[in-house]
Amino acid sequence: MHKLTISYISFLAFLSAAGTSCQPSSGTKLPPGVVVSALVKPVIVTQQVNYDTDDPAIWYNAANPAQSLIIGTDKNADGGLYVFDLDGKIIANKVVKGLKRPNNVDIAYGLVLNGQKTDIAVTTERMSHKLRIYALPDMKPVDNGGLDMFIGENGFEYRDLMGIAMYTAKDGKIYAIVGRKNGPKEDGYLWQYLLTDNSTGTVKATLVRKFGAYSGKKEIEAIAVDNELGYIYYSDEQVGVRQYYADPNKGNQQLALFATKGFEADHEGISIYKSTDTTGYILVSDQGANRFHVFTREGTPGNPFEHRELKVVPVAAQQSDGSDVLNKPLNARFKHGLFVAMSDDKTFHFYRWEDIAGKDLNVK
Repeated sequence: MHKLTISYISFLAFLSAAGTSCQPSSGTKLPPGVVVSALVKPVIVTQQVNYDTDDPAIWYNAANPAQSLIIGTDKNADGGLYVFDLDGKIIANKVVKGLKRPNNVDIAYGLVLNGQKTDIAVTTERMSHKLRIYALPDMKPVDNGGLDMFIGENGFEYRDLMGIAMYTAKDGKIYAIVGRKNGPKEDGYLWQYLLTDNSTGTVKATLVRKFGAYSGKKEIEAIAVDNELGYIYYSDEQVGVRQYYADPNKGNQQLALFATKGFEADHEGISIYKSTDTTGYILVSDQGANRFHVFTREGTPGNPFEHRELKVVPVAAQQSDGSDVLNKPLNARFKHGLFVAMSDDKTFHFYRWEDIAGKDLNVK
């Protein structure tokens, strides 16, 4: 399958380089006007993890951007969280081992613990049904052994954690939006928890909301939050991307379902590049085709929830589940931001944002 996929992407790259407009094979036709770029290669491929990469998150070091970190999951019953520098090297003294199938990971900034603002990395531990939380940059646990999720659920795989996205509200409250391997089709597949200090310097989680429709076709894994605009996006695999309000007080109405056409197989990782406070791009992994579809972050004048597709970017990363993107300069190599994608050869790929953007998207 990989040989066929690579050949297909090479064909797209050839056509694009030749200035020829091209569409995917029958059944995956793209909307008119969507640009298909040439194959984009990473500038860095990380060292390999032990078992199976799945999802990355970028921690931005505001005091020293060149010392920013990438945290990635190694998905196995004896898995872990790996920490990489911007050269893709594993920082051994920060790696967390012995986690029970960590699936996805995300970052939040400034959770108050013991009176101090603390940046945290949060991962879903699928086999223990717990969230695991680590203070950054040292990766010290602040979860007292883990926080139980989906308590009281007894359906098949209803407590097997998968996706995670962190939401920081304008009032400073920090929430975890947690997904699972299986769940109800009506509102309630995702649960949202408020994270606070339990008065001893470790984190406690308080359930505030159950929401999110589910097609039942496969599963929901990729979740992303737009803090500034206040939206949650998640991939309902083989269906599309669903959009909801992130504020639990704004209700559980679905705002949009997009990215429903042009995908070869599973909709996977979602990442949001912010050009300004209100504009930018939503990137969605087309796992079966080794490419990312790019949609407008903002809506249209007549519909704030209409996300137009602009571009398809074939990448060297294979079968990519998870991704993350940052719009800030980091060092001489990543002057305009960093895009990170998981690849199924036990690595993560680091791309320069300007290489993803090409001539079609904005570069900050």
